[in-house]
Amino acid sequence: MASDLQVALIGAGATAVALVWAYNAWQDRQHRRTAERIFREGTGEGTGASAPAEPQERREPSLPVEEAVSGEDAGHVDALPPQWADEVADCIVRLRAAQGLPAPAVWAVQSAWSGELSKDLRWLGRNAGGAWRLVDAHDAGRYGEWVAALQLVDRSGPVSDGELGRFLDGMQDLARQTDASIEAPPRGETLIRAEKLDGFCAGLDIQFVLHVVEAAGGVLAGARLRAAAEAAGLVLEEDGAFHARDAEGGELFSVGNLGAELFETSTLDSLATHGLTLRLDVPRTRDGGVAFDAMLAAARQLAAALDGMLVDAQRAPLADAMIEAIRAKAAELQQRMREAGIAPGGPLALRLFS
Repeated sequence: MASDLQVALIGAGATAVALVWAYNAWQDRQHRRTAERIFREGTGEGTGASAPAEPQERREPSLPVEEAVSGEDAGHVDALPPQWADEVADCIVRLRAAQGLPAPAVWAVQSAWSGELSKDLRWLGRNAGGAWRLVDAHDAGRYGEWVAALQLVDRSGPVSDGELGRFLDGMQDLARQTDASIEAPPRGETLIRAEKLDGFCAGLDIQFVLHVVEAAGGVLAGARLRAAAEAAGLVLEEDGAFHARDAEGGELFSVGNLGAELFETSTLDSLATHGLTLRLDVPRTRDGGVAFDAMLAAARQLAAALDGMLVDAQRAPLADAMIEAIRAKAAELQQRMREAGIAPGGPLALRLFS
């Protein structure tokens, strides 16, 4: 992913849509062959990268430490839980020790260098029963098989040569100190794989944005905004934005301030804002069409309740043709994700489009 993420706002008129389509068509031509090679080599799931709409703070999703997936359930003795470790998305290093390694000892050794890594690093241990477990600093178990999975790509870009080298060197040191055998991929090949994966996924990462502004050009009162948002089924969360979620808790879309100030419970009633930004993060939503329809309905409801109007980035009214184009584009992008083995809004997408 490019480090300078560009804004993919819904522009005024069909010209903006045509430009977005042209860009993605170019990305298709550049990355289709690469993607096919990458996903033939892996487990069937890909990774994410970015060409998002607007810069925003990125937060890593959390995974339940308690969950365990057995090798038997995975249908393969060496199969890894895909929500934790993916042969395409991660650099996978395996350790084996005949007597088993205590988790506190492993954690203490790796702590000397793991804090230098910017990419997500997950540790898995497999017990005598064949079940993989996500290991953290509080785990007191002993495991004969270990996997360290360093994420290769996220929205900040691919893993760097220096960071990958630090990880692989640290794993070699860990193997020596614990007298464990080690299986690690070649550093150069892993870097190439990360770059290819990053390029492929850049064309899949789009966020669609709508705005609600006061119809006469004035401001929207925070007290009215709170009531309107709650009536629309939105919930104010800790990130300073309202969110709409599906029945499983997955995000449909968010509603934030058009300005820089965050929405906070303690100050919302006294806030005056020039508008709202509704954002649909396509890769992180399970069903882009459903999410867009929900976002559009909420935008219209908010506009009516606040005496506002629904507009694009240039504050031009949103035309029906543009609405249909957005809906179609969201469906197209998510279909491309599925074809690449990435479930939109699924654990791998949440982990990598972050």
